[in-house]
Amino acid sequence: MNKNPSKRYQAAAKVADLTQIFAVNQAAEIIKKMPAAKFDETVEVSACLGVDPKQSDQMVRGTVSLPNGSGKKIKVIVFTDNAKEALDAGADFAGLNDLIDKVNGGWMDFDVAISTTPAMKDVRKVARVLGPRGLMPNPKSGTVTDDVPRTIKEVKAGRVEFKMDKTANVVIVVGKKSFGAQQLAQNIDAALSALIKSQPTGFVGTRFIKSVTLSSTMSPGIRLDLRAAAAAAPTA
Repeated sequence: MNKNPSKRYQAAAKVADLTQIFAVNQAAEIIKKMPAAKFDETVEVSACLGVDPKQSDQMVRGTVSLPNGSGKKIKVIVFTDNAKEALDAGADFAGLNDLIDKVNGGWMDFDVAISTTPAMKDVRKVARVLGPRGLMPNPKSGTVTDDVPRTIKEVKAGRVEFKMDKTANVVIVVGKKSFGAQQLAQNIDAALSALIKSQPTGFVGTRFIKSVTLSSTMSPGIRLDLRAAAAAAPTA
């Protein structure tokens, strides 16, 4: 809880009774009515999961293709022997040994790193640099690929990665405050669906998703109704 809320935060908290739980479309409408900051705030879904983060077979990570994009211009690099193909497909930077040297030298001006399958044996040289930042190409997140043009297109169009942290929480970007309420609701639905599908096979509890809130960069959280998500959640 914000112990020293700003006037904007206090005004936002008065838009709706935030002790209540709201359907996705209602939450999207509420966040649109909250006072806006001077910049285009990022809107996120934050979920508290019921998994045990200490168990390797309960790790949660995945991707979601947001139907209305994320609202962010994504800078993409591609580790590949065929730099021309990647650049022609929209990559911001592409290469192999030269790009590896650049990253090892401290250059990090990108949002997503993609690698071809053959290039991964060389890309492991930057694992210590990219891994801690969550940028290491990984087959599970779809960033190790044999179809570079398709993957670049998906990432640029609004494919968002998510990964659980050490406290079993996960945050998924679902758009910008400037989006329409319907656009936000569609993106939120897609994010929740992807999160549900990411339930690990090793999970044996009764509640995979314990709670979900929607918020923008400067707003208080809006609790989302989990009944629809629980009804769609996979069962053992």
